[in-house]
Amino acid sequence: MSFAPIERTVQKTYSWLKDIEEELGTDNRHRAYHALRSVLHHLRDRLTVEESADFAAELPTLIRGIYYEGWQPSKVPMKIRSKEEFLELIKQDFVKEGEEVNPEEIVKAVFNVIKRRIADGEIKDILSELPKHIREIFEQEIC
Repeated sequence: MSFAPIERTVQKTYSWLKDIEEELGTDNRHRAYHALRSVLHHLRDRLTVEESADFAAELPTLIRGIYYEGWQPSKVPMKIRSKEEFLELIKQDFVKEGEEVNPEEIVKAVFNVIKRRIADGEIKDILSELPKHIREIFEQEIC
């Protein structure tokens, strides 16, 4: 017995993960999930509470749950002073799992998927909240 709303959000989540796998050139679903989770969490922690909630409202239900997992609204937005500091946060998430990654590639892959699936106006709002050195990562396309 299935429940259509749950099935739909699971399928949407799998679709996002498949797109991330393709962006990363892998068929590793776990890596795609880990990339999505890491980028969403570090992006979320850099946004204001209001902008974070606006962005989350655009996400499929299951991905929204991943986004909010462990969120501490009283501690945001985090001050991330450089592109390197932001990328190091992503890299460390993978190091904890014993994986070596190119964090810039991870960020670009996830954000390319976000850009295809979220309204342009919301993307512009998110980018306007980020400092230039972090915004530049998200504005680049994977070569």
